[in-house]
Amino acid sequence: MIKRLFLLLLCAQTYALRAEVVVISGVYQGKDLYVKNPTITDGAGFCVFEVLVNGNVTSDEVNSPAFAVDLKAWNLKLGDPVEIVLRCKEDCQVKIINPEVIYPNATFEIKSINLDNMGLITWSAINESAKIAYNIEQFKWNKWVKVGEVMGEGTPELHDYQFQASLTSGSNVFRIMQIDHKGAHFSKELRVDSATPDIRLKSNKISRAIEFTAPTDYEVYSEFGAVVAHGHGSEIDASNFFKGKYYVNFDNKVGIEIDKK
Repeated sequence: MIKRLFLLLLCAQTYALRAEVVVISGVYQGKDLYVKNPTITDGAGFCVFEVLVNGNVTSDEVNSPAFAVDLKAWNLKLGDPVEIVLRCKEDCQVKIINPEVIYPNATFEIKSINLDNMGLITWSAINESAKIAYNIEQFKWNKWVKVGEVMGEGTPELHDYQFQASLTSGSNVFRIMQIDHKGAHFSKELRVDSATPDIRLKSNKISRAIEFTAPTDYEVYSEFGAVVAHGHGSEIDASNFFKGKYYVNFDNKVGIEIDKK
C-alpha cells in the first residue's frame, strides 16, 4: 500500500521522514530551504525526484545528496505564503535541514502605542514579515488574560491598528504580543485608571443565578479548581451547578466566594 504523509511544519526542529510526498507550508522569509536527499535502498538514484513551489514544478537540481529549494527564483515577497512539495520515491528518508526558514517570525517593531481612558488601544508597527495575530492581553485576576486579537498585515511598511478593550473599575493594565516558534514577543505595558463604577455581586448566596450589579467579564471555579463558567454578562445561569462553594473572578475582583444552595 502506498503511504502518503503530509507535514505542516509548526515546531522548531529538524524532521526525518519516510514518505511518498512531503508537504511543507509556511511563509517566505527571504531564505532558501535545504534538503538532505539520500539514495534509495538499492542505491539506484536519490529519494526526491521532483519539487513544487506553490503548485509549480521547480528546476532545482535534485540528483545530489543535498540540494536547495530556490525560493528567490519565484519572486515572492516577504510574508507571502509558500507551500513546498517534495515528491519522493517509496521507502526513503528525507531530512529537512532548516525548516525554521519558513516559520512565521514576529519581527514587528512598535513605533507608537497608546491607551485612552475609554479603553481604546492604538498602535503603529513596522517591519512585520508574516501575517501573525496581535494578541491583546489584560492583567486581571492575578494573571494575564487574552481579551482579543487583531491580525497583523505582515509587511514591512508602517501599519496602524486599534482594539477596543473593556475596562474594569480601578486600575487597568494591557499589553499586546505576537507568538512565533521562538516564543512570545511583547509590547510595553499600558496603564490607565478607569471611572467605571465598581461592580459587585448582588448576593453571595445563590440558588438559580449569579447576579452582578452591571455586565462584566467573569470566571467561575468549583471548590476543586475546575472552571464551570466564563463569559461576559450581568447574570450567570447556575441552575445546573451542584450545591457547594464556588469562587468567582469578575471586574477587578479575584476569588469571591459564593454558596450554591
